[in-house]
Amino acid sequence: MRIIYLHQYFNTPDMAGGTRSYEMARRLVAAGHEVNMVTTWREPTNNKGWFSTKVAGIQVHWLPVPYSNEMSFIERIQAFIRFAWASAWKAASLSGDIVFATSTPLTITIPGVLASWWKRVPMVFEVRDMWPDVPIALGVLHDPILIWLSKRLEIFAYRQAAHVVALAPGMREDIIAKGIPAEKVSVIAGGCDLDMFSATSDSASPRLEHAWLGERKLVIYAGTIGKANGVDYLVRLAQEVAVMDPEIRFAVFGDGQEWDSVYKLADKLGIIEQNFFMFTALSKKKTAVWLRAADMHMALMRGPRIFIKDAVNNKFFDALAAGKPIANNFDGWQSRVAEEAGVGLILDPDDIVSASRHLVDVLHDTDWLNMVPSRAHDLATGKFSCDRLVLQLEKVLAGAVIQGE
Repeated sequence: MRIIYLHQYFNTPDMAGGTRSYEMARRLVAAGHEVNMVTTWREPTNNKGWFSTKVAGIQVHWLPVPYSNEMSFIERIQAFIRFAWASAWKAASLSGDIVFATSTPLTITIPGVLASWWKRVPMVFEVRDMWPDVPIALGVLHDPILIWLSKRLEIFAYRQAAHVVALAPGMREDIIAKGIPAEKVSVIAGGCDLDMFSATSDSASPRLEHAWLGERKLVIYAGTIGKANGVDYLVRLAQEVAVMDPEIRFAVFGDGQEWDSVYKLADKLGIIEQNFFMFTALSKKKTAVWLRAADMHMALMRGPRIFIKDAVNNKFFDALAAGKPIANNFDGWQSRVAEEAGVGLILDPDDIVSASRHLVDVLHDTDWLNMVPSRAHDLATGKFSCDRLVLQLEKVLAGAVIQGE
């Protein structure tokens, strides 16, 4: 197949952020398909318009569109619309048998549908977050006109798609509840990139490079530091843990609008550079070095039930690939899977003292920690293997192409 793959926030392992689209696309290329990725370049560049590179056999078409979690909601909407319009023309200029559009943002459906119409090929739509339900519930999207338009765009996308891919079972149920036929919606969960975590790194272990870490227990959070993440929770957790076991270390890697406030809180509580350390975001490759060195990974979310119930964090899959346990401060799909498989725990989101005691107890439970790697490996090579998941995606895409002939 010739696949036109639309993802506004595509990342390679040399960039910070999730790499699901990269992992799927490179495997599709390895299977003999042609993949044209249409995306944005978010860092400073001298390029004013579209430019192309080839990454792992994927032909990537980049459009410079600045974007960060620190931008206002309106600025982000403007970035979404700019890319939606420009990428529609770019996608329409490429040769393809099928269009595969992955959200967020929901506006990715605009170029997806337009390219599908112009080229008279089917579109498959992948849902990573339930938009606009989630931003409405979070209070981020409150303008009645934008809400009205977003809800209609969502249903339009589902109806125009030859097939819909959801990342979690609950998302599939929500989509079906909106009137979409069950046979039209499949679940293809996030995946584990075992290659990334099994690769030999040129970087020395952080334990050798940082005296504050050494052989001490390390709890790590690597991700966005925004309002919905609530990383201040980790600061308060670290403060309480310092009383119970001052040798346990916490490290945060990421960027976002809450970075400064989180740092200031840690400084105010007297734990910054003591048992709590903060760094800006690293590339996926460099982050993997730290994740392999950690004793516990953290996934943090704060918000209404619709936001957390089907959470699909890259942190969860990275923990499995690294053979490490993960602590979640929310009760959702991924945290339940981790807990039931014996590779994770759910910390009380409101009772910091209880959560701290729970975390410390687990970090000192050598027998449990020693069982995690094999359990994580079973999940990473089975249910959540990228190699297996791409076969499911390939089947969905091929089915849509055949259906559209």
